[in-house]
Amino acid sequence: MKVRVRFAPSPTGLLHIGGARSALFNYLYAAGSGGGLVLRSEDTDRERSRVEYEESIADALDWLGIAWQEGLRVGGECAPYRQSERLEVYQRYVEKMAAQGYVYECFCSEEELEAERQELMARGELPRYLGRCAGLTPEEKQDKRDQGMIPSLRFQVRPGDPVVIEDQVRGEVVFDREGIGDFIIVKSDGLPTYNFAVVVDDLEMNITHVIRGEEHLSNTPRQVLIFEALDETPPQFAHISLILNDHGKKMTKRDGDTAVADYREKGYLPEALINFVGLLGWSPPGEKEILTIDELIELFSLERVSKAPAVFDKNKLDFFNAHYIRECSGERLAELIFPFIRTKLAEQEDLSQKDFLQGSFSGEGVAGGQIPSPWLIAFAETIQEKIKTLAEARDFVDVLCGPHVGDLDEEAREVLRGSAVGVVREAFRSRLEGVSELDGVRVKSILKQLGKDLGLKGKDIFMPLRVSVTGQMHGPDLDRVFALLGVENILARMGETEKYLS
Repeated sequence: MKVRVRFAPSPTGLLHIGGARSALFNYLYAAGSGGGLVLRSEDTDRERSRVEYEESIADALDWLGIAWQEGLRVGGECAPYRQSERLEVYQRYVEKMAAQGYVYECFCSEEELEAERQELMARGELPRYLGRCAGLTPEEKQDKRDQGMIPSLRFQVRPGDPVVIEDQVRGEVVFDREGIGDFIIVKSDGLPTYNFAVVVDDLEMNITHVIRGEEHLSNTPRQVLIFEALDETPPQFAHISLILNDHGKKMTKRDGDTAVADYREKGYLPEALINFVGLLGWSPPGEKEILTIDELIELFSLERVSKAPAVFDKNKLDFFNAHYIRECSGERLAELIFPFIRTKLAEQEDLSQKDFLQGSFSGEGVAGGQIPSPWLIAFAETIQEKIKTLAEARDFVDVLCGPHVGDLDEEAREVLRGSAVGVVREAFRSRLEGVSELDGVRVKSILKQLGKDLGLKGKDIFMPLRVSVTGQMHGPDLDRVFALLGVENILARMGETEKYLS
């Protein structure tokens, strides 16, 4: 049988890291098995479900490169793929189970259910529904309707052997039927509950494997009981571990960024996030950790998914992201960083009219499909080894653009008090006279000759000039920095730092 998996998020918020991992593991398993991935929407939470969340989840999956073959946006023969549009389908299954005596009406109020729960807990028993409405007569039911009470529908858990789940990750998991209790499958508002709807959807869509977070493990026996009542074989289950923060606690919104969109907005590359998330609770054979999505597909297996919780290590994510930034071509990196530096570039007084920026600084810009300007590509290549995220490119705009240096800290000021600094500055300034354009080769030549002429070591040349022009002690290679700034800006900046000389 062809492998069919599904990712079925509730559109009540953005796609978070845990959801992205579930989607990725499903995708990797299906792609590696020659199967398909279905994208569904479990949108029966009327109060919290939003179309915009559904769209944002699909957008995040697209951005990550997780492709689904059927479902939302793409359609398919099992449509519709929103639970809110499948109510007639669920009703057919309710009627089928009711005909076999598995379904009954429950009129219990929230207060009654809570009282029963508290009583069971006081006796040291598992809280569960004890079936008080299972034996109501037709007259008693009608009396409750006459009082305006609207019933929910419960599934009756019949006595029998324990429910055994052969989990592909956790091994054999056993649940005692007596501890489950009769559970609601259709709420009083007519909407199906998760445990019922998900079973019907998996049946109707021929899902063969269910790969999801371990928080769903406790739901699984209820779902298996529904499969049994329908005389159907359940899919194979695989419950993947929790993701913990660096304090060993379950990762929550309090830990900061948990949504895929948060990382996209901060300048993480999709391939870095995919590589990082793919290793949260799964380990490849061998020691290689830098893996493309194609390599992940080739290597992924449920056998290597760990039972132990995964730890979200942001430092490791930053390492992956820095690696993939370094792997970018100059042109691609220019396109990626442009949205992050657009506003700051606009603030540079000498840039808006320069020809080299018109192609990537106009209203349409790189996002409009234009080729990045040579200057923007050079900017990207200059900072490529210095940034871990695309957003960090903003920190280099003031350094590499414009005529102004800004205030120097005390350490930088101390450099400019050196005895040979004035000589180095004047000699460099004189070599820029009559030069209209600079490139890296010419800058290197000037600096090399300057050292020879003055009889100074490289550090005694480079550090005073770096501080004089950038105001910083460290940064990208000077040949690239000076080529980007140009003669006019270099001279203007040296004029500003003149006041720091002793």
